[in-house]
Amino acid sequence: MTILPFGNIAMSVSNRVRVQSIEVLSDDWYLLKKTTFDFLRNDGSWQRQSRETYDRGNGATILLYNLAQHTVILVRQFRFPAFVNGWDDLLIEAPAGLLDEASPEDRIKLEVEEETGYRVSQVRKIFDAYMSPGSVTEKLYFFVAEYDANSKVSDGGGMENEGEDIDVLEIGIDESLAMINSGEIVDGKTIMLLQYAALNIFLNKKD
Repeated sequence: MTILPFGNIAMSVSNRVRVQSIEVLSDDWYLLKKTTFDFLRNDGSWQRQSRETYDRGNGATILLYNLAQHTVILVRQFRFPAFVNGWDDLLIEAPAGLLDEASPEDRIKLEVEEETGYRVSQVRKIFDAYMSPGSVTEKLYFFVAEYDANSKVSDGGGMENEGEDIDVLEIGIDESLAMINSGEIVDGKTIMLLQYAALNIFLNKKD
């Protein structure tokens, strides 16, 4: 609910948007649309605006951690969009994937096993976030789960038919945080998960 400055009127954002037209620009890999709408500004005037939105569905991501070892599981893979924007290396990330109509919990359990080879029965949602709300509609659900040596059921590596060629990394939490500072880890969702883990899981848990 938004409180508008004119008259302090409580108003839903949906009442401040009047869609005028929607144009599909691309429906190949995912859906790219151009929408023209009128938006009710804080001063009470309506302004015509136009925005492009990229709809690739919602997703989920997870950080596996081992308290006794003070380690986390990350993956390393090629990301073409990062490459064309100047990242000349494989990208280190937390496992993640699109929901594809599954629940976030069910999807992330399958995704983490495909990518890392670790099978976890219990996952804990910590928050969700819009990662690029200026242009991408995706909401990402963030999870954490404990793992140990018995959780490993395969080599992981992802799905070859989807172009995945994934390395699995077991890294100390302190090392992973240092890799953020050094610029070796630059993926947003991974930075968020590692910082959450440092503050809420590993803090005061060291031997």
